Amino acid sequence: MQQILFFFIRNKNFLLFLILLLVSFGLTIQSHSYHKNKFVNSANFLSGSIYSFRSNITSYFNLKAENKILVDENAQLRMQIERYENSLELTIDKTPLDSNYRVIAAKLINNSYTKTKNRLTIDKGSKNNIALDMGVITSDGIVGIIDNVSRNYATIQSILNTNSQINAKLKKSNHFGSMVWNTTDPNVVQLIDVPMLAAVEVGDTVVTGGRSTIFPEGIPIGTVNQVQLDQDGNFYDLDIVLFNDMTSLGHVYVIENLNSKEIKQLESEGTHVEE
Repeated sequence: MQQILFFFIRNKNFLLFLILLLVSFGLTIQSHSYHKNKFVNSANFLSGSIYSFRSNITSYFNLKAENKILVDENAQLRMQIERYENSLELTIDKTPLDSNYRVIAAKLINNSYTKTKNRLTIDKGSKNNIALDMGVITSDGIVGIIDNVSRNYATIQSILNTNSQINAKLKKSNHFGSMVWNTTDPNVVQLIDVPMLAAVEVGDTVVTGGRSTIFPEGIPIGTVNQVQLDQDGNFYDLDIVLFNDMTSLGHVYVIENLNSKEIKQLESEGTHVEE
């Protein structure tokens, strides 16, 4: 203990300089948007590089599981192709994306699901045409929304985030609600504000509603596990078991809505007219 005290006494000038330097650095970042953006991008690049290095190591030991996932997906695609060739009236369980959307494949290099505001990191960034507010899915369901982008990496606001609120609907009745997360279970989310007119039952499928430029309509989310009334007794609050296992994600797909800018501009002009 005495040696520690002597160390601080001998180096008090240097330590004081270091503290003042860190304080000034922090104040500069907070007060100048240019420096703040540079710092965020640098931090994203550094953390992304670390996550990528760690991911490369762990991926080697997960090759067997990853290969199984790819084999299963290839089998599903082959079955769909065969069904399409055999019949023009093809019915596919998983809704395909139309020509208004472009899909960018990416690899997840960091995933959190134990916090209240969980985020994920992928190995694609602005150089791969990744941009803010793009939706992220897997072959089983939705993952989240892009919320920060650097040149080589991007972060995703997970659906397991108390700030997330995604438009979703009951597949069989088209009744809409808002998908949120109560932080209790990483594989269960909640669909709230569902009208009492909806004939909802346990086991019903929930999909994206398509009322935004982020996710197209019909992307699978999960199945109803529990039905209850809200506190006021006016709407249903539903527990939804996710199709995705949010604790075990590997490859994802980023969805770009090619008409997003035009739609947002049109809606913005409509808002100005009302004002």
